[in-house]
Amino acid sequence: MSGGDTSERGTSGEVPPLVTPWVLARVAGPSMSPTVRHGDRLLVRRADAGVAVGTGDVVLARFPSRPDLLVVKRVARVVPGGHWVEGDNPLVADDSRAFGPAVVVGRVVGRLWPRPGRLGARPGSAPGA
Repeated sequence: MSGGDTSERGTSGEVPPLVTPWVLARVAGPSMSPTVRHGDRLLVRRADAGVAVGTGDVVLARFPSRPDLLVVKRVARVVPGGHWVEGDNPLVADDSRAFGPAVVVGRVVGRLWPRPGRLGARPGSAPGA
């Protein structure tokens, strides 16, 4: 994600949360293609206690090892220390495979532009999986 980072800066090693309850995120890069593409605008709800995040959800996350990096990824599973997140494009590995567990800071509710709507399941996954 790029532009308009709406997070507070934490102390060293902390992952800063999103400041506002709702964030507009602009996708930068191909890691989530074809689900979302470079330039897409996504509506993101801050991950608070009342916001459920489950396997298969597309989220906005940060890595404790790279708290300055804000990424859009899909939750693969819950692991000690957070969530294992991966991009839908297997050729791009700027996800938990490179940086370890992530802290989810928001859940993507839907795409606003250029093709408004909800995001589907991971490409190639079985329906209902």
